[in-house]
Amino acid sequence: MSRIRRFLSEEQWTFAPHEQPAMPGSPGSPAHPPARRLAYGAIAILVGLTGGLGNALIAVNTTVLAGGLGLDPAEIAWLPAAYVMTNVSINLLLIKFRQQYGLRPFTLIFLGLYVLLAFAHLFVRDFWSAVAVRAASGMAGAALSSLGLYYMMQALPAKWRLKAVVIGIGVPQCATPLARLFSPELLVESQWRALYMFELGLALLSLAAVSLLRLPPTQRKPAFEPRDFATFALFATAAALVCAVLAEGRIVWWTQSAWIGWALAAAIPLFAGALLLEHDRANPLLNTRWLGSRDIVRFTIVTVMARIVLSEQTTGAVGLLTVLGQTNDQLQSLFVVILAASVAGVVASAVTLDVDKLAHPVMLAIGLVAIAALVDSHATSLTRPAQLYVTQAVIAFAATFFIGPSLLFGLNRALQQGTGHVISFLALFGIINSIGGLGGAALIGTYQTVRERAHDSAIVQAIDPTDPLVAQRLAAGAAAVGRVVGDPALRAAEGGALLSQVAVREANVLAYDDTFRLIAVLAALTTAFLGGLLFRRGQLERRARRAVGAA
Repeated sequence: MSRIRRFLSEEQWTFAPHEQPAMPGSPGSPAHPPARRLAYGAIAILVGLTGGLGNALIAVNTTVLAGGLGLDPAEIAWLPAAYVMTNVSINLLLIKFRQQYGLRPFTLIFLGLYVLLAFAHLFVRDFWSAVAVRAASGMAGAALSSLGLYYMMQALPAKWRLKAVVIGIGVPQCATPLARLFSPELLVESQWRALYMFELGLALLSLAAVSLLRLPPTQRKPAFEPRDFATFALFATAAALVCAVLAEGRIVWWTQSAWIGWALAAAIPLFAGALLLEHDRANPLLNTRWLGSRDIVRFTIVTVMARIVLSEQTTGAVGLLTVLGQTNDQLQSLFVVILAASVAGVVASAVTLDVDKLAHPVMLAIGLVAIAALVDSHATSLTRPAQLYVTQAVIAFAATFFIGPSLLFGLNRALQQGTGHVISFLALFGIINSIGGLGGAALIGTYQTVRERAHDSAIVQAIDPTDPLVAQRLAAGAAAVGRVVGDPALRAAEGGALLSQVAVREANVLAYDDTFRLIAVLAALTTAFLGGLLFRRGQLERRARRAVGAA
């Protein structure tokens, strides 16, 4: 036990006053030689991608995993949903864990847990065990995101610390295009187990790397209070119910499953109970008064809308190309473009960072999405990946360009009120990004389904067998199967079935075009809203300067 205690204990460092940790639970900021900074940067990228790929590898390969595990679409959707359920709320406790026990135990315990869970994936054979492992992985993945951010902060000099935050939060965002790029090759080798073996390998590499190069220690203080766990239980349960509804609603359909309504009905009082418990606390997990302030409400609205419109890529463009019969092999070049644009967005965001203008990159990113979505709304059944290179590159760039400034904007507001507000903000930020992403996919997917049904009905009603063009298409379809179907009646039926398939395809394309137009409108409105806020703030600042000058 003494050896384990020594292994988990913090190293003794001597910090200069300017090198002290910014708050309990975060590492100190000592000067490092260039070689050590390079090592910190490499580990940050490794850990960040490990955390991001933990969910991305599953989310982008649900179809293959469903076949391998024998699950239907509604069941397989629970796997990424279970990850988000725990990931969205665990930060409430992780921050206080770091504050009370230090960074070393936090690092080794949660990375060790992640290794064990990745190893457990190899033995998953049934639905419920797969869901349980994904839920536990969500908790470990949240710890990896924080860990990657802290390592990146050590990789850059103190004067570039905010740029390090932008890069550290941006690296996990590159995991999804990276997973789409190479996971098909893994699946070819040994089906779904290859994904879990790759995840295990990354987890072991990360554990070895952080064991060799430790973070500087932090200041510790007693942090946990008994009421924390009651709040967490209520909040986590409510968040899990909302995640389940958003993940499953468009698959089982919103009005066809009674449990959707019961889950939402249960989530509302649970959220209310958590907020009521926190409202009058001296050291709350959720500072309800601050979270309800005007700036934070505006921040929440803008960031949620950003996450929704960014679903254009993950749900919209990829879904359109899949409907048009494009396979993973044919989409590889598009994913290369998306990955390159994502990396460029992280770099550009860090290079152009201006702490006095953190809202401007967010407005620019959402505006770029509006333009790209409007261009994509002219897609046809002849659209192929090459026609989407530019627009999808723009959206991928916007997705990673906005995330860092958005985090810093809220974090700056939290630190202005005191370090106790940081927990509340990080909880809010996790909810916005995780549930916002699920909500965006649910909204976009639902709207596309509704519009597809409307277009399909309109197309079918417009088909008149007596129309010469329709008759020609029916005859062509019958002729296409003439060599294998001898019966004339069956050939005519097959011709009608082929025409019906074409009608469904065209209805889907028109529905995706409608979806892209909806995204363009939402993004444009959000850009205008944010632009109006910036204009009003500029006016107030100019009036204040004139008043000071007059005085």
